[in-house]
Amino acid sequence: MVTLGLVVAQFNASVTEPMAEEARAAAAAADAEVREELAVPGTYDAPLAADRLARREDVDAVAVVGAIVTGDTAHDRVIGDATAQALTRVSLDRDTPVTFGVSGPGMSGAEARERVEKGAEAVNAAVEMVRTLP
Repeated sequence: MVTLGLVVAQFNASVTEPMAEEARAAAAAADAEVREELAVPGTYDAPLAADRLARREDVDAVAVVGAIVTGDTAHDRVIGDATAQALTRVSLDRDTPVTFGVSGPGMSGAEARERVEKGAEAVNAAVEMVRTLP
C-alpha cells in the first residue's frame, strides 16, 4: 500500500477543505493511506511541511493542496512560482514524489472553487509516481 503525506493550506479554506476531501477520497479509491496530514497557514508555507513529511520513512509521497487567488497585484504569481519551485526542490532533494495540487494563480475564488478536483489529481499523481518509480 502506498502511504502519503498530505499538506493542506488553510488560506482560502472554502476551496482547500473541499480539495482535501477530494484528496482523501482519491487516496481511499487508489488503495493508498494518508499517513499524516498537516495543515499550514497558506500555500507558500507548504514546502517546509512537505519537506518534513518527505523525510519520513513511512511516507512514500507527499501531495500538497492549496488555492492561490488573484488580487490587485502580481502577488499571486510570485507565491505560485516560489511555491512550485520550492516543492520541486523538496521532491528532488528527498527523492520523494511531491505533487502540486494548487488552484491558481490567476483565478478568482469562484474559479478556484470550480477546480477542487485538484486535490484528487495531486493524490493520484503521487500514487502513480510511487508505483512508476523503481
